[in-house]
Amino acid sequence: MEGDITRRIRVYGIVQGVGFRPTVSRHAAKNGVKGSVCNKGPYVEIFVQGREAQVSGFLEDLERHPPKRAAILKINVEPVEDGPVFGDFDIIESEKTKGEIFVSPDIAICDECKEEMYDPANRRYLHPFINCTCCGPRLTILDSLPYDRERTSMKEFPMCPSCSEEYYDPETRRFDAQPVCCNDCGPEVYLIGREERGREAITYTRKVIREGGIVAIKGIGGFHLCCDATNEEAVSRLRQLKKRPVKPFAIMARNMEAVKKECLVTEEQEEVMNGHQKPILLLERLEGGSICPSAAPGNPKIGVMLPYAPVQLLLFDYDDGIEMPDCLVMTSGNTSGAPICRDDDDAVAELSHLCDCMLSHNRKIRIRADDSVMDDYKGEPYMIRRSRGYAPLPFMVSNPWRGQVLAVGGELKNTFCIGVDGRFYPSPYVGDLEDLRTVKALRETIGRLETLLEVQPSVVVCDLHPRYNSTLIAEELGPPVIKVQHHYAHILACMAENDCSGLVIGVSFDGTGYGTDGTVWGGEILLADYHDFTRLGSIEPFLQIGGDISAREGWRIAVSLIYGRIRDREKARDMILQLGLCSEAECKVQFAMADRKINAVQSTSAGRLFDGVSAILGIRRASTFEGEASTSLEFAAEAWEKAVGGPAALAEKAFPLLTEDRECRKILNTGALVEAIVEARLSGEDEGKLAYYFHHMLAEQIAETCIRLRMETGCNKVALSGGVFQNRLLLRLTDELLSDKGFQVLRHRMIPPNDGGIALGQAVYGMNTINKKNE
Repeated sequence: MEGDITRRIRVYGIVQGVGFRPTVSRHAAKNGVKGSVCNKGPYVEIFVQGREAQVSGFLEDLERHPPKRAAILKINVEPVEDGPVFGDFDIIESEKTKGEIFVSPDIAICDECKEEMYDPANRRYLHPFINCTCCGPRLTILDSLPYDRERTSMKEFPMCPSCSEEYYDPETRRFDAQPVCCNDCGPEVYLIGREERGREAITYTRKVIREGGIVAIKGIGGFHLCCDATNEEAVSRLRQLKKRPVKPFAIMARNMEAVKKECLVTEEQEEVMNGHQKPILLLERLEGGSICPSAAPGNPKIGVMLPYAPVQLLLFDYDDGIEMPDCLVMTSGNTSGAPICRDDDDAVAELSHLCDCMLSHNRKIRIRADDSVMDDYKGEPYMIRRSRGYAPLPFMVSNPWRGQVLAVGGELKNTFCIGVDGRFYPSPYVGDLEDLRTVKALRETIGRLETLLEVQPSVVVCDLHPRYNSTLIAEELGPPVIKVQHHYAHILACMAENDCSGLVIGVSFDGTGYGTDGTVWGGEILLADYHDFTRLGSIEPFLQIGGDISAREGWRIAVSLIYGRIRDREKARDMILQLGLCSEAECKVQFAMADRKINAVQSTSAGRLFDGVSAILGIRRASTFEGEASTSLEFAAEAWEKAVGGPAALAEKAFPLLTEDRECRKILNTGALVEAIVEARLSGEDEGKLAYYFHHMLAEQIAETCIRLRMETGCNKVALSGGVFQNRLLLRLTDELLSDKGFQVLRHRMIPPNDGGIALGQAVYGMNTINKKNE
């Protein structure tokens, strides 16, 4: 028509599986424009034709009113000359094309679906798989792109006439919703090894939980183990069966009202909990709550999430007359060290001895997705485990890189990361690779995500440690391998998350990592950029005696720290015995191993330093899970700060914050700090005060090191990374000291500071390396 203009629009971002095409169609009808919309895979392509004012109105609606769950990253608009004349606005069948790909994570059930599910007049009343364009499974059911039903595990469930009518009707909430189904045509729940299916299976499961039993439940990304969180006997039994003495269990609460009865919830935290990702949020416990002590023994916090899958809501509320508790334990369905179970065979093999019944369903899970775990720092999210709801959303950097890389991550808390040009896609959480089942899961998930993202990496990046299973996987994949030092990868991950490509002073504090000198690193100060790093400082080296067992038995580290500092056998022995760290016989063995360097390596592990101080203060002599001793030390320090409200000083114990070694590296004077704490503890000083003093003085040492290095290098940016910075007290003290001294402080938000984040750093290094070679 004369006076009409035509525009070709390409929309990039999370535009798959969020009802983008139906929304575009509605905007077109509202503005009276004609044209078409097509899902191309990497982007949505729109042709729009009409008067200039109509096209402008359409573009404004597209930008301001996208689908609820979409994330538009960029919109390209270009004029079309001599294009076709459109008679209507059509939704065209998805087409395959190359380009930037963004895969939607799984989305928690929306309020509209929840309302329908509990409406007795609705045909999806109590349907365990209700979903729409705004919610439901995405990544976990996806085979390939573009995101259409025939490329998901829902292809096994043909739509009934009623669902099909909704699917093709632009006026409905389920227009083009790929997993759409109902009680007549969708997947079905059932009990493994029993006859109950559908309604009977859900009622039986609820009855078992109500009577104090344990059940395994298949959700969106895998199985959970579930029991009544208010029943001490049930929770204790689950701990016994799972061989998990004190590590906290995650809790699922009926609703926000139930959460607020148990925990302190800020406005920002409530917003995250009610969001469509529904992570586990670490919340401060209130006194007098109904959750039993065994859910998180000795822990002032508890990890809580709200139901995100329809079947989880049905556990709390169903029309069978059974009254359920407001809070359920909902912990990952796996045996220690193994990946989360995702199918019936896994569940029978791994979980049948841990529970009284297993509620499963027949919708296949293509990719496992553990629950994401998030803390809060100064009112902002602070990710601990990034998985369901977030992965594999990419992080983007400004560098004009080109290429494809795969980074396989670390050995513990493994995730991997695929880099495509300036986009980096961290995977869902995989697990600890010490277990060969997790190694198998890593191989499989790498293959599936490479297929989804349509990549063929030119290099594989891994850790420097020669005996990591992740290193072995990298070496067997085929492409050339690039190895990156562990703590440098931590800093690179923090830089990439903050899109910082310049020079930084990197403070990388964690458990252990393989150093370039063959020793154990873990409390490192690095001068780093995307090209390389220089080790300019560390905590004071000590002997880590006993190999892997020393990571679980902090008393061994404590003995080594004291003996290494005091040097006098008799005096050190007397101190160690007075502190109750070990028996005299054990003490002699530790001394002999230290003197003869038997199973003893030089270490600068900050994580082990925390374990040692925790043992010295009598807080935790040994750990049953990673981080138990160090988090207990943090909790003691925070409790003292909360009660006293000020810094802890030992005026008579003044000592230099730093020393230098023979290579002029800055050495944090942690040996003197430990000695001061030992003497104060033996003099009867409060353990909580000394725990806080340790955190405060360590932060002072970090800040002083950075100040000295700024004078020498001119670098004013500091990146804080590594698992030790999950410790919010140390993070806050360090962050505030550095900020007060005028530093720009980079920290994590949506990428974990722990080993779950290093794959991003590895991938960034690999991408930078291949682009340097191509210059």
